[in-house]
Amino acid sequence: MVSIMSLSKYSPLFLLVSFPLLVTLAHAASFEIRNQCQYTVWAAAVPVGGGRRLNRGESWTINVPAGTTQARIWGRTNCNFDANGRGNCQTGDCNGLLQCNAFGKPPNTLAEYALNQFSGQDFIDISLVDGFNIPMEFSPTGGCTRTIRCSADINGQCPGQLRAPGGCNNPCTVFKTPQYCCTNGPNTCGPTDFSRFFKDRCRDAYSYPQDDATSLFTCPGGTNYRVIFCP
Repeated sequence: MVSIMSLSKYSPLFLLVSFPLLVTLAHAASFEIRNQCQYTVWAAAVPVGGGRRLNRGESWTINVPAGTTQARIWGRTNCNFDANGRGNCQTGDCNGLLQCNAFGKPPNTLAEYALNQFSGQDFIDISLVDGFNIPMEFSPTGGCTRTIRCSADINGQCPGQLRAPGGCNNPCTVFKTPQYCCTNGPNTCGPTDFSRFFKDRCRDAYSYPQDDATSLFTCPGGTNYRVIFCP
């Protein structure tokens, strides 16, 4: 399996949407998105939510329909938008819009999810397959006890070849070669020194697209969730 999210070919829960949904008696899930960073974060969420500016200490709640797949939440940094919601961000930019309707530009730390899938379960993960820009925690708020966290100083320790303004790229963004699982379809690639850099610092996060065994988690359908920037 490859990582859920990227509507791009590199995302972890991608394959989940290739099968019929087994959604019975399903309920919408709420996602509280909270900014605990010392700086402003422009939160983004697709396909449900769009975007919202969050100053330090602010939160935003979105309600997501049961059966939603290929979904992600991320934070954007150093943004400037005009009164019409058009502008740009240094990291995570989504076609220059405050209200995102497409995935963000790497590098960006991702909370990915697909709701009410096999046996009614939700699938969740934090992915660094599109790189890293903001520390993140992704956790259920009830009905499940799995907390996923990536709070290491990845930007400060980022290898020189992967450094980007405001973040740390995944090698696929930089090199685009099969060695790093940068192709669509069946892959036989494995971890590399670059993926181990991410995995050593964030043990529960996807470090490359084939990293399912230690990075993809489930909760019962109907669970509500919280995403925290800078936990």
